Amino acid sequence: MRLFGLLGWPVGHSVSPAMMNAAFAAVGVDAVYVPFAVPPERFQAAVDGLLALQAVGVNVTIPHKQRAFQMAVDRTPEAALAKAVNTLRFDSNDGVISGHNTDVGGWWASVRAYAESGPARVTLLGGGGAARAVVAALALHRPQVQLAITARHQERVKPLMADFEHDIHITFVPWEKRHDAIADSDWVVNSTPVGMHPNVDASPVDDAGCFQAGQLVQDLIYRPSPTRLLKMAADKGCTVQDGLAMLVGQGAEAFRWWSGLEPPVETMHRAALQALTIGVERINTVQTNSRRPVMPEKDE
Repeated sequence: MRLFGLLGWPVGHSVSPAMMNAAFAAVGVDAVYVPFAVPPERFQAAVDGLLALQAVGVNVTIPHKQRAFQMAVDRTPEAALAKAVNTLRFDSNDGVISGHNTDVGGWWASVRAYAESGPARVTLLGGGGAARAVVAALALHRPQVQLAITARHQERVKPLMADFEHDIHITFVPWEKRHDAIADSDWVVNSTPVGMHPNVDASPVDDAGCFQAGQLVQDLIYRPSPTRLLKMAADKGCTVQDGLAMLVGQGAEAFRWWSGLEPPVETMHRAALQALTIGVERINTVQTNSRRPVMPEKDE
């Protein structure tokens, strides 16, 4: 049996094990995908152990992506461009560790159907790790786009802008001016955690009047679905999409990179959706029984 897994701290919230195990079963691969809760100071030891066990590969989530990037000897173009690794592949014969960033391809897969005629202008809310994958994908596939990044703290966005200054045109927009940027965009992508469960009444957009019919508005949050942001945009005639498509897309990209096989995307989508539904029901039950709010771990 081939061993795969997820390294993160924490990982108990992840739907990836359900999604990936369903994928392996669907194509008849004798494999298991296991979540491993690994604190930051034990990351090297965890990787060494996986090499000793002849594991094939792992996904890597918060807070290990930068460490994984440093550890990978061989990096894919997506990983090199994004300067982050979320997927490792092991060669047990010589110990070589290869690194990939499947968030880049996963995000592009989630929006590719809308990209035939553009977009010309994109507004990206937030400048963290998820935003970096979006920028890298645009730089690879739509380098001519006019990209506006808006965030509360410009200092946190400067490294991202510096890394991509030769690949794509980026303008920083102060947070208080974000509604103007959104109104002037073809696509709007929220990469911030604002609106994520349990803060379901929050939205990174205060004024729904900035949305225009025909825009694509995507929220990388997949719990809840739809978020308040997407409800606001849908009411204005926008096409909306939650983060589940990107989650499945990055998993499919990892499956393809590890196995060389075409991933069963529909099976993966169904498994992820079912795992999310069960997770939400469990959280709601615990909240009702305890009469205290339960704070789930941060999503991948």
